Amino acid sequence: MDKTHIASAQVNDVTVLHDVMVKMRDGVELATNIFLPSKNTTPIDAKYPVLLQRTPYNKSDPNRMLECHFFAERGYVVAFQDCRGCHRSGGGFTKYISEGPDGYDTIEWLINQPWSNGQIGTFGLSYSAHTQAATACMNPPGLVCMWLDCGGFSNAFLTGCRNGGAFELRQLTWAYKEALQSPDVTADTVKSKAVKNQNMHDWFHRLPWKQDHSPLKWTPDYEKYLLDIWARENYEEYWDQIGLCVEHHQEQFSDVPQVHLGSWYDPYAKSTTDNFVLLTERKKSPVCLIMGPWTHGGRSLTYSGNIDFGLQSSVEGNLDIDYNHLRLRFFDNHLKDDRPAQHTMPAVTLFVMGGGSGTKNATGRLDHGGYWREENEWPLLRAINTKYFIHESTLTTTIPRAGRWHHILIDPNNPVPTIGGNISSGLPIMEPGGSTRLKIRSFTVHPNLIYRSARGRCPDFPDPYIGTTIEVTGPIKSVLWISSEAIDTDFTAKLIDVYPPSVDYPEGYALNITDGIIRLNSETPGKPRTMHSGELYQVRLNYTRQAIYS
Repeated sequence: MDKTHIASAQVNDVTVLHDVMVKMRDGVELATNIFLPSKNTTPIDAKYPVLLQRTPYNKSDPNRMLECHFFAERGYVVAFQDCRGCHRSGGGFTKYISEGPDGYDTIEWLINQPWSNGQIGTFGLSYSAHTQAATACMNPPGLVCMWLDCGGFSNAFLTGCRNGGAFELRQLTWAYKEALQSPDVTADTVKSKAVKNQNMHDWFHRLPWKQDHSPLKWTPDYEKYLLDIWARENYEEYWDQIGLCVEHHQEQFSDVPQVHLGSWYDPYAKSTTDNFVLLTERKKSPVCLIMGPWTHGGRSLTYSGNIDFGLQSSVEGNLDIDYNHLRLRFFDNHLKDDRPAQHTMPAVTLFVMGGGSGTKNATGRLDHGGYWREENEWPLLRAINTKYFIHESTLTTTIPRAGRWHHILIDPNNPVPTIGGNISSGLPIMEPGGSTRLKIRSFTVHPNLIYRSARGRCPDFPDPYIGTTIEVTGPIKSVLWISSEAIDTDFTAKLIDVYPPSVDYPEGYALNITDGIIRLNSETPGKPRTMHSGELYQVRLNYTRQAIYS
């Protein structure tokens, strides 16, 4: 990562204008905090580039406002806005759907303010990255550059809301947590007490939820949205909307310098890399990809779940002084008038996971190790695509002459859960990140689960040849031939790094590297199919994220 550019120094005080109401095209007003560069508490009479972040998570949270102060102190006006229907903003909240028009209207308002020089950059994590992608799908005038952190749906039906067509249950825990903070609940002590008293562990035993029979029944906006996407099992026009599908709006997506930052254990890892590939092919402006080893938003941490990558894995001290300075260099290069526009970031910066000692470190985590590497493209042109074939419970690079069927029993009332992996907003129900498959402390439905393949519920394909040091970098998929008695079936697969038994881990350590799922009638979006008993079907299963492993 090039650090030769000197980022803007802190030169200003900051004045904050709270709850400035910005009118949208339908008359709804959105509450916006404006951070103005100042001297002696008086805003400086000058025009500045503007950085915009839009969030459903409360723009006035003191911790969230810190980064706004950081940028305003260094010569930017920062606009931090509550999304529609959230906190101090008007209107009703429908997750994702309003963010394109609302973002466009907000930028249009910003470029016409007396303190704005008409050049807008956007930034933000998670939902605030979704809002950026939705806005860019409408190509607003004045948008100059973007920094998307762990978000922006390439196709929410295939990854993000649903995964290969299967519904992501983390949407349930997200909706419940946000319902607790919604205006409907915070303004009503009776509702607030009722929602807080809901036991989410119990509610996960009572799936599927229905209208007025869910922990969200006191917050109709959240309940309606959740039940709606839960019911949309087939690919339809709904999933092509702005806010849900960059690939459907790629032609009008803003052609501006942009950074897509993600992480290997993030639920939006595939969206992040897919968007990078899609936009790199179609846009003239530089598009950059940064992929770390963390869970969602954990860029300052050295670990993911129960595995540790070492001090070299965080942004701080490795890619830059800290995350704010990393972004500041990018914005300075593209928004500051006092320096020529330049782009110094490599196209791709990846953290290659692996190579550690495999011992338990002082924090009780597996030392998995890893290092940063710069690349010119993604996927890597020098990568060698290798096919492995399942044969007699092993994987081989030789096409087997004959094989046998593996029979599995699928019982929706006794599921095989996903433990760890690409999860966000799941706590306390679902834990994200790297975790051993051999011993599992708890799970929503079945406490104290053991490694499921040991019970004969899942076929397990250990490969004696993947016992040496290799690197797996790029897209991964499994191709299966299946037959089922059901009219529809979910198939999942995991790539696991099996550490042998050791002093620290007497039973070994089976580390989840990546996983994926496909619902058969959703394999080809827009072309659902029904299976017939006794017939053979080919299934292509793309993993949740493109993995890196060394």
